[in-house]
Amino acid sequence: MIASMSDARRAELGALSERLGVSFRDISLLQLALTHTSYANEAKQPVEHNERLEFLGDAVLELASSTYLYQHFPEMPEGQLTKVRASIVCSATLALLARHLHLGDYLLLGHGEEMGGGRERQTNLEDTFECVIGAIYLDQGWETARAYVLRQLEPEFRRVADGIVIQKDYKTMLQEFVFRKENQSVRYVELGESGPDHAKTFRFHVVVTGKVMGEGTGHSKKEAEQQAARMALQELTKK
Repeated sequence: MIASMSDARRAELGALSERLGVSFRDISLLQLALTHTSYANEAKQPVEHNERLEFLGDAVLELASSTYLYQHFPEMPEGQLTKVRASIVCSATLALLARHLHLGDYLLLGHGEEMGGGRERQTNLEDTFECVIGAIYLDQGWETARAYVLRQLEPEFRRVADGIVIQKDYKTMLQEFVFRKENQSVRYVELGESGPDHAKTFRFHVVVTGKVMGEGTGHSKKEAEQQAARMALQELTKK
């Protein structure tokens, strides 16, 4: 059962639908996309959560972005297409897009997740962005979902079209950007780790001159730091 909605909640989701640029036929699908597992686990009666929508949205996101790159960059070899897609459709980018859409404000969270800063957690935002794509696909079909994905990723695709090289060493890029000014600093703070020993996930903040500018996750500390640096660069260079 999808979490029940008050009139006020329906109005909130209607406003979010307008921000997304999608007129939902079944607004309960958007409610489902915003229902975190922690909320479902604490509910007094069985409530569906959004993990299955995340699975669907991830597939739509990958196909839409892959198709766009294949069609618009015919000279790009398979290996480079894969690298470019991975650079565009990454945790930091999706979380940043979710923040721009204020998706965290609409999440239904359990008490512990709420108190633990779940509305701003990168993994929650990334997952919710994919869940919304899944909801759009179920409600509107492939063409609308594809158009939504391309609209959201348009700045990233434009970077590729402008010939900007997709670089992997975001930590170096961030350091060079920040140190253009005097008395600036960059440091990485480990937030924790989760998962079994053979498949751990690490979380890091990057702090630029005393201010948290990005959060990253990865299966190694280096990967998590790189993702945090990427998010910080996007925040520092966005118009």
